[in-house]
Amino acid sequence: MEEFITRWLMDPTVGRIVASFVVILVLITVIKFIQKTLSGKIKDTDTRYRIRKSISFFGYITAIFFLTIVFSDKLGGLTVAFGVAGAGIAFALQEVIASFAGWFAISFAKFYKPGDRVQLGGIKGDIIDIGILRTTLMEIGQWVNGDLYNGRVVRIANSFVFKEPVFNYSGEFPFLWDEIKIPIKYGSDYRFARDLFAKISSDILGDFAARAKNAWEELVEKFLIENASVEPMITMTANDNWVEFTIRYVVDYKTRRITKDKLFSRILEEIDQYKDKIGLASATFHLVEAPTINVKLNK
Repeated sequence: MEEFITRWLMDPTVGRIVASFVVILVLITVIKFIQKTLSGKIKDTDTRYRIRKSISFFGYITAIFFLTIVFSDKLGGLTVAFGVAGAGIAFALQEVIASFAGWFAISFAKFYKPGDRVQLGGIKGDIIDIGILRTTLMEIGQWVNGDLYNGRVVRIANSFVFKEPVFNYSGEFPFLWDEIKIPIKYGSDYRFARDLFAKISSDILGDFAARAKNAWEELVEKFLIENASVEPMITMTANDNWVEFTIRYVVDYKTRRITKDKLFSRILEEIDQYKDKIGLASATFHLVEAPTINVKLNK
């Protein structure tokens, strides 16, 4: 028994395993210490996140490099065994491998990055972390109206980028087109109403239009896409009940709901000042009594 223990302890392979375990343990400790130290000194959230991920990635590479050096003379004789085992592992872990490939594509093909607002697999949210196997989102919508957080943290396998469309609200063009509709009574001053809505749109949306114009020009140079107007557009249609004005505009993807609130608030305030020229329309339903019905019965 003692001879077996002595021979086992003197085995070079055992020594290499122990050395690898110790080095990896020390490496993990050093990485955690560096991450904690830098997190306390870096105030910018985006920079702090990227540095933490870079340090972790460097740790993985260092560990793999060390293990390759330690076991380099043993790899040649295990080629066949590794090949057979690798085929079985690849079949059993195909979803994991697809997720790793998805992480590689996300990292280098720039499907999205932390901080982007996306829709993956029918789930909308802001990217808060991109791991090797899963992407983590802070979900928006669902039972909460508007583009607001609902409090759920969702983790989606990276393999989804190969299976379903990836909708990025903040990629190359971090703006969205939105619109509001204002019903106006027949008999109002339509020309005055159009000019008033144009002035309000220019005051509230002018900054968005200026920034969106530069972003759209860069998009046109990068992709085969026609040029489009990012200035607020006002159109008018008439129906059986009222004249309807539609304001179509470009807005930052994070402030869509707030901007809509500002527009409606300003429009209502301005219309109240010009009630003699503009009147808001609304649907009115008039209920009347049913007519008297005489019924004659034959005996």
